[in-house]
Amino acid sequence: MATYAIGDVQGCYPELQRLLDKLRFDPAHDRLWFCGDLVNRGGQSLATLRLIHGLRENCIVTLGNHDLSLLSIAQRRPEAQARVNPELREVLFAEDAPVLCEWLRSQKLLHHDPALGWTMVHAGLAPAWTLRQAQVVAQEVERELSSPRHCKLLRNLFGNRPAAWSNSLKGLDRYRAAINIFTRMRYCDVNGHIDFDAKGMPGTQKPGLYPWFAVPGMRQRGLRMVSGHWSALGRFIGCGVHAIDTGCVWGGQLTALRLDVPDPQYVTVEAEPHRSRH
Repeated sequence: MATYAIGDVQGCYPELQRLLDKLRFDPAHDRLWFCGDLVNRGGQSLATLRLIHGLRENCIVTLGNHDLSLLSIAQRRPEAQARVNPELREVLFAEDAPVLCEWLRSQKLLHHDPALGWTMVHAGLAPAWTLRQAQVVAQEVERELSSPRHCKLLRNLFGNRPAAWSNSLKGLDRYRAAINIFTRMRYCDVNGHIDFDAKGMPGTQKPGLYPWFAVPGMRQRGLRMVSGHWSALGRFIGCGVHAIDTGCVWGGQLTALRLDVPDPQYVTVEAEPHRSRH
């Protein structure tokens, strides 16, 4: 039995098919972890969602910012949904859209497997959080997304404030701060305030900003973590983090990392030729 984490698919359906073939993925024995951003920009988000939904008994998914954006758009009136890009419209107006969106809404923000010794998020963790604190916060948001109150949260999803976590936050501010950390963070300052504009490789950021996993004085967790979201970072190992968004949608690669072996094992496929390099 093998367990693989897969980086941001973003609707790159042919590459996902080729990667699963290359892994010789067998749903009778193997498991897949998806780091989030299943949809948008790759051209075939509906086919991608249908494939992963069909494998749902064998998959763990952590939600990415593009996934949550899709769920937020699904709360709008049909005439507003009709104005989004054609790829997301195909999802929103599909016959099975309610089933796919309900399933997506029930996915996680953080997954921790103590037996494997791995933790997965889409983007990152607040510098001050312990694993237990991160789990509690993630579960709060996951419960809200799965509850009858999810419409209110999804309609108020967007916004760069609050830009940092505080235990005193309540209501929508608390949920939005958590979502920003789990799904949007790349760089922050020593107090955990996220810079939402900085997206380049480490070394390109403004003074006083640090990659989320390398903030001075941050909580030492002793975790092995796998994450996506940061295509400019590419495949990266450091500070206990294994980043695997290798920019397939931008003409890079789609990457899988095997988790059930002592040393990291990567399997990649190249992006389709038509994808533009970023």
